[in-house]
Amino acid sequence: MIQRLVAILILFFVAGCATVPVTGRRQLDLVSSSEINTMSASQYQEVLKKGPLSTNQEQVAMIKRVGAKIQKAVEQYMAEKGASDQLAGFAWEFNLIQDDKTVNAWCMPGGKVAFYTAILPICKDETGVAVVMGHEVAHAIANHGRERMSQGLLQQFGLSTLGSAMGQNPTATKQIFMEAVGMGANLGMLKFSRTHESEADHIGLIFMAMAGYDPQQAPKFWERMTAGSGGEKPPEFMSTHPSDETRIKDLNGWMPEALGVYKK
Repeated sequence: MIQRLVAILILFFVAGCATVPVTGRRQLDLVSSSEINTMSASQYQEVLKKGPLSTNQEQVAMIKRVGAKIQKAVEQYMAEKGASDQLAGFAWEFNLIQDDKTVNAWCMPGGKVAFYTAILPICKDETGVAVVMGHEVAHAIANHGRERMSQGLLQQFGLSTLGSAMGQNPTATKQIFMEAVGMGANLGMLKFSRTHESEADHIGLIFMAMAGYDPQQAPKFWERMTAGSGGEKPPEFMSTHPSDETRIKDLNGWMPEALGVYKK
């Protein structure tokens, strides 16, 4: 048991670490981007098949327009940091799912984005969509899904590779993947850690500013999201975010950095 623990610790500190863009946080990395991106692409297509996709051309065009701008900002940021190779295997897609009850949006590894129509009234306008888009894309760029899957595999299969885990128990491995990327049985978001959510708030703020959207609108979006809950249990989208006061304080704290890259 002690030898196994030592081996895991060595793997964690030596072979299995990566660095999150923007924040610089070190994270566990035992799954390759190509592996998780392939799984994401397959699952994303399953989501789109179940749909239905929105037929509102104006709203669909807005989602794709904002997505393209955020994508360009991400690619620019990563190029400036000499990290464009981290986007290898990304095949960006931006879709709007017709669902007037699910206040949600998400981005799977590899740039697979989905918005639900129920979140659009809270977004209010294109800038509001950019707040959400930046935040969700940030989860993918920060490799939160890969980090969580690495943690899940380590806990359940020890030092096994992803391929070995699939061979041992494909059902359990797929479940780890679904939880890692935040997908529940009903396509709802499972809980990301508050560390990941705060990190996505920070990184997303930078991306939306670089894309030409006023970052000062980000706190206002979260105020609308809170107000939209009517004092009841918050939408799943924000269930694990920091408290309202903490989030707004943090966003304002990062604002000088965001305004420094804001392209009007």
